[in-house]
Amino acid sequence: MPTLIDFRQAYAGRRVLITGGLGFIGSNLARTLVGLGARVSIIDSLQPDYGGNRHNLAGVAKDVKVHIADVRDWPRLPRLVRGQDFLFNLAGQTSHMDSMSDPQTDLDINCRAQLAILEACRLHNPQVRIVFASTRQIYGRPDYLPVDEKHPLRPVDVNGINKLAGESFHLLYARVHGLPATALRLTNTIGPRMRIKDARQTFVGVWIRRLLEGQPIEVWGGRQLRDFTYVDDAVEAFLLAAVHPKAVGEVFNLGGPPPVTLKQLAVQLVAANGGGEFLVREFPAARKKIDIGNYYADDRLIRRRLGWRPRTSLATALERTVEFYRVHRRHYV
Repeated sequence: MPTLIDFRQAYAGRRVLITGGLGFIGSNLARTLVGLGARVSIIDSLQPDYGGNRHNLAGVAKDVKVHIADVRDWPRLPRLVRGQDFLFNLAGQTSHMDSMSDPQTDLDINCRAQLAILEACRLHNPQVRIVFASTRQIYGRPDYLPVDEKHPLRPVDVNGINKLAGESFHLLYARVHGLPATALRLTNTIGPRMRIKDARQTFVGVWIRRLLEGQPIEVWGGRQLRDFTYVDDAVEAFLLAAVHPKAVGEVFNLGGPPPVTLKQLAVQLVAANGGGEFLVREFPAARKKIDIGNYYADDRLIRRRLGWRPRTSLATALERTVEFYRVHRRHYV
């Protein structure tokens, strides 16, 4: 990961806590931090409907301290945040449909628990450097493309509203209480260790599983434009945001290679798999109500301020991801 900041020097020997650390992005972040010599701890509930998977730490598990805990268990948080140098806050409920059918749980995880984490830091470790995983979902249906950080925030579902509240708490605590926090608004992140058993995390995972099982994939609509960030590039953004002085109190979009339509994505994914087929279907009514249409990010702010840029082409990202699940699929279905 070439960058102006020496990550090994920045993280070696430092204490790092990752909430949601057995999940997709959290585990990839943990693996990278172990390689940089950090002292890594993880909080994860391992709830079956979420992304946590012990296999995500295969090969580095002995170097990571794992706390099986739920961020909704507020009394445990002070002990866990004390003494940490960095907190990467990735714990969250990601399913938009689940948020509409069970809004109270989404509220508890994406809103109330976020406030509890920040209170624990304010009272017991106010110097800890925090990076929060926010989402492009908080923008809602774009007024213009690409979407920059000044775009109005109009979430279209309960998940987006609660994620917006969680992000707002982090920025408020940075502004009012001086907690050094940053928020990254993620777009569609893909790569090894993402959830593929269902669409609770990303539809791309379901597509990959079906192709590997010899089944056609369903493309809903097909004309929607999306951008995708490969997980290694997202990890670099988290690492950079946590140590760059210009990131404190700020919010940044993450982007990726040029956007593609969902139909174009299906074509590229079939090519990465070396075969398969897809069917274009009408958008399901329940999904269409909360679909945001076309979206791709303007990530020039983080490029300009922090020097981050995505390095992985979409074709390479899909090839690496398919190859990972070709080998490890049994651990994820």
